[in-house]
Amino acid sequence: MGSPDGELSIVIVSDDEMADLNRQYRKKRGPTNVLSFPMLEGPGAELAPSLLGDVVISADTAFAEAQAARKSLLYRMTELLIHGILHLLGHDHATKAEAAEMSRLEAE
Repeated sequence: MGSPDGELSIVIVSDDEMADLNRQYRKKRGPTNVLSFPMLEGPGAELAPSLLGDVVISADTAFAEAQAARKSLLYRMTELLIHGILHLLGHDHATKAEAAEMSRLEAE
């Protein structure tokens, strides 16, 4: 993905912790499955170009989604991690075209 020396942190939290982060940073109520906090954007991004940012995953939501999809928790957590990393690298899914590209990259 063009970032061979990229660093990131992965944080696994509960739904309660995720709901707090979702409210604080996105102004949305309740938990979500994954949040990404990119360090390559905004002031100071040039100071540490190998530091991609943080991916935060709700273990509770991931578990529920894995059960609903009849997938293993490891598989679902991996999907969420890939999704979060794509966000760190600047990808989004706000439009249909962006969502299609993200889906393609996730599958790859």
